[in-house]
Formats: sequence, structure tokens, C-alpha cells
Amino acid sequence: MNKKVLKTLEYYKIIDMLSEFATSASGKELCNNLEPSTDLVEIKLTQQQTADALTRIYQKGSLSFSGTHNVGASLKRLEIGGTLNIEELLKIASLLEVAKRAKTYSRSDRGDTKADSLDEFFSRIEPLTPLLEEIRRCIISEDEIADDASVNLRNIRRSMKNINEKIRNQMNTMLNSTSTRNLLQDAVITMRNGRYCLPVKAESKGQVPGMIHDQSSTGSTLFIEPMSVVKLNNDLREFSLKEQEEIETILANLSNLTAEYIPYLKDNFKILTKLDFIFAKGSLA
Repeated sequence: MNKKVLKTLEYYKIIDMLSEFATSASGKELCNNLEPSTDLVEIKLTQQQTADALTRIYQKGSLSFSGTHNVGASLKRLEIGGTLNIEELLKIASLLEVAKRAKTYSRSDRGDTKADSLDEFFSRIEPLTPLLEEIRRCIISEDEIADDASVNLRNIRRSMKNINEKIRNQMNTMLNSTSTRNLLQDAVITMRNGRYCLPVKAESKGQVPGMIHDQSSTGSTLFIEPMSVVKLNNDLREFSLKEQEEIETILANLSNLTAEYIPYLKDNFKILTKLDFIFAKGSLA
């Protein structure tokens, strides 16, 4: 197709308008790559799809495909036995939520609704509800794995909570002691290198037995881990490492489960992208 002719016809302005109606990045890409066709069969089919999308919009309202992520790179890593990170798994969950939304949208409340050219697309969508629910059960956000993602993780975090409480109780006792408080720059508990410390005046360091982890820029304050909590801090560090190991196990298990559905996930992405493109044309119409 002659690019100069299309520009003269302001075709690309129409494409820009069309792209605004797509709700996913991949759908917008299809819109931007659309070129006029000279194949009569293809023209009739695509016009029918646009008309059917418009009819559905009139009947049920618009359908958002926002959250349709291209997870192709993640699926390739799964195919060679890789483990996905939290962000990748959440994108897969997002894709499945769009699939679920689209599937629900496609179900008619009326038994006499006529079949149309979009039925085949909707019928091929697989929401994979068990996979979606398992990812959402285990992962709360990009920064947080749920306590109940595994029994082991729940027990580890319970132990960490108990140790944290013991450390804080021990150090609060020191803060509330007049003899100790006078040795501190501030009556606060601080963290240095993942260890609970007290801000001790430099001239008083010999009166607070413990390990020095840091000092202030002026050198007037030393951040000391009292000997009375060193073992507890060590225990906390040990459990922290166990927590990370357990999280890696959980992500590996979720990745293995996801790998079982690779063909369906690939198909879902293609179908949802195509539907976003078609519904964008219907909305523009």
C-alpha cells in the first residue's frame, strides 16, 4: 500500500483515533499496524467482526482488556525450566483476570441471543481459574508473599515475630533504665546492617558492651548492638535467610504449576489482543 496515498487520505489520523479505543498495549499495536486490505473475503469478515463487536457494546457495554500483558518472555523461560519472579507471576494473574472478565462478558443472559463471528474467540478463552486463584493466594503484591502461601513460611514468620518482640522488649528495658539512657544520644532503637542497635555517645562506648556496626558522620554517635541481644539478632538473621529460601520454593512451585498451562496462556494472550483490536474498531464505529 502506497504510504504517500495513505498520508494524503489522512489514514494515519484515523489509526490514531482507533488506537485510543484499545485498552491494552498489544491491542494498540495491532491498531497501529492495521493496513487497508484488498482481499474481499477478509474485508467482509473483518467488517462483520466490527459490526458484531458494536452490537455487543450496544447490548452489554464496553469490555476492557486492560491488564493483558505480553507474557511471552516469561513463558519461554518456563519452557526451559526457569523460575518466574513475583512481577512475572502477577502479570500472568492479570492476564487471567482479563480472560475471566472477557469470558463472563461473553455469557449471555438471554437464551435467544444469536451466534456471531466473535463466539469462536470467546469460546477459546481459558480463564484457568485454579492457577489464577493459587497465584493470588500466594502473592499479595510485588513486595509481599502471603503468610499462608505455605505452612513453612507461616511458621518461619511466626518465629521471626516472636524473636522481634523479644529483642524489642530487651532493648526497651535498656532504654527505660536511667543508667543506660544517659549513655545514649537518643532514646530510640535503630537498625544497622539488619541488626537492632542503640545510638550510644562515643565517649560512653565502653559502658555499653556490644558490637559496633556504624557511626554518625560526625563520629559523636556509635550504633552498638548490645551483647544481650546478639544471639537473638543472629537467630533473626537465620530465620530471615530461611524465609527467603521458602519464598524461592514457593515461586518455583508456582512456576511449575504455570508451566503446565503454557499453551493456554499463549492462546489467551493472542485471543484477548485480537478481541481488544476488534472491540476498538467497534467502539470507533
